[in-house]
Amino acid sequence: MKELREAIYRDHSQVLGIDAILHCGRTQFQEVLVFENHTFGRVLALDGVVQLTRLDNHIYHELIAHVPLTAAPLTAHRNAEDVLIIGGGDGGTLREVLKHPIRRAVLAELDRDVIELSRRYFPEVSNGAFDDPRTDLVIGDAATLVATTAETFDVIIIDSTDPVGPGETLFSDTFYRHCRRLLRPGGLVALQGGIPIFRAAQMVELRNRLAGCFGAARPFLAPVPTYAFGMLALFVAGEADQTLCPPIELLRQRYAA
Repeated sequence: MKELREAIYRDHSQVLGIDAILHCGRTQFQEVLVFENHTFGRVLALDGVVQLTRLDNHIYHELIAHVPLTAAPLTAHRNAEDVLIIGGGDGGTLREVLKHPIRRAVLAELDRDVIELSRRYFPEVSNGAFDDPRTDLVIGDAATLVATTAETFDVIIIDSTDPVGPGETLFSDTFYRHCRRLLRPGGLVALQGGIPIFRAAQMVELRNRLAGCFGAARPFLAPVPTYAFGMLALFVAGEADQTLCPPIELLRQRYAA
């Protein structure tokens, strides 16, 4: 049987069996592989790294979207209205964002081919989100977008690949400062920070950098089986620590809706 050996970290790799290859090619920015796996169903890998599977993608997408959207913006005591999603070309985070009563979701994706391949091979992941009238799709460099736009947002979700290749600039202090400028009072930013068991020191460094830029930052975990050791660190950052812990009654109201 053919297999994908994913080796992100020096001391660890994981192997997924390939039952059938559906697509193998290169976009302008990265290698793309779509294949079938007996356990996880259809799998999307970019540059040899698993991005999502049909079986477990909902865990990551739900957590990175619903945690910040349920909590922000605290100071205004209203629902988030405008959301910026950076990356997320598969449409899963966008799908979850649109479950909230938002006014507009801007999705900025560098690689148009990732969107097209995801719509072709994983239509259930976006589930029509790209065609929702509240969605604005921007194809281009998100670093340039956040540095130049005059728009502001209640929530910014950085749904990026790891800090190598096309996603590297999305982990810089300059990029975070631009995101801070775009956040409205009480707004939150959410992002993925890698696998904590391999990146313990980097997790502390990232939290300190986010807190220094935004005011406060907290990590939380997404138990996704196809990410190394089944545990991915996510972060949410905002103006102050209390911004990240809204009153339970407000959370109940928003969750009920």
